[in-house]
Amino acid sequence: MTVITDLYPSRGTGEVVVPRQDPVVWGAPDTPGPVSTADLQAYERDGFLTVDRIVGDDEVAVCRQELERLVADPAVRADPRSVREPKSQEIRSVFEVHRISEVFARLVRDERVVGRARQILGSDVYVHQSRINVKPGFGAGGFYWHSDFETWHAEDGLPNMRTVSVSIALTENHDTNGGLMIMPGSHRTFLGCAGATPRDNYKKSLRMQDAGTPSDEALTALADRHGIRLFTGRAGSATWFDCNCMHGSGDNITPFPRSNVFIVFNSVENAAVEPFAAPVRRPEYIGARDFTPVR
Repeated sequence: MTVITDLYPSRGTGEVVVPRQDPVVWGAPDTPGPVSTADLQAYERDGFLTVDRIVGDDEVAVCRQELERLVADPAVRADPRSVREPKSQEIRSVFEVHRISEVFARLVRDERVVGRARQILGSDVYVHQSRINVKPGFGAGGFYWHSDFETWHAEDGLPNMRTVSVSIALTENHDTNGGLMIMPGSHRTFLGCAGATPRDNYKKSLRMQDAGTPSDEALTALADRHGIRLFTGRAGSATWFDCNCMHGSGDNITPFPRSNVFIVFNSVENAAVEPFAAPVRRPEYIGARDFTPVR
């Protein structure tokens, strides 16, 4: 039996700060692909990369129509893959959307999308997680500050930081409607959070995160060191970001909706093992156990 060293301890009695032990860009600098050398260097430095128009207006319209269809479908609403807002009970997210919808499955396979993931991670990739996020106006809740890798390592068993996420905007991202915020450069420091992981933590954390949440003091220190970048852009734009970026988003109290499709690509060479700091695995629609490469 192979013993895997835990490079990133978390969920203990106190917070732990660990320098990143893994590369940021795993592919060779001259690897052919849609990301330029300059953009790869910026991604390595900042932990994120923006693409002004990754899909066109016609494609955005098809994706938005599909999002609206899924959210209105009673079968989808009743499916455990749908997560609802705590107060309004409106759909907040629908997970494993690339398996529910052929529209989003095609988007995952699109070379403009998966090609960038392969280039950054330096290998074939599979989908660790996919979802649509629905943030209608007038009160949709935000996502508190967190590192995705902290959760994926602790609760899903991803051994290394060889994972990249892309958020593709399906509505315009204003500076007022609950957009994505990232601390540039925070991906180079792992913050192991304090407190044990409750059993079936995902049932609460997908609505309102508790376990895996950094302290105010740690967040203040990171923000003082790195600052905060708020992402805006038209529908069809995309933000790629490293799995260990400290990020979050605020509530949307404007009349303007903010919806996106969110895809997490993991290297096939970084397949999930048993959770590092949780009593049981999360369901496969949240943390995949099918490591088949995207083709």
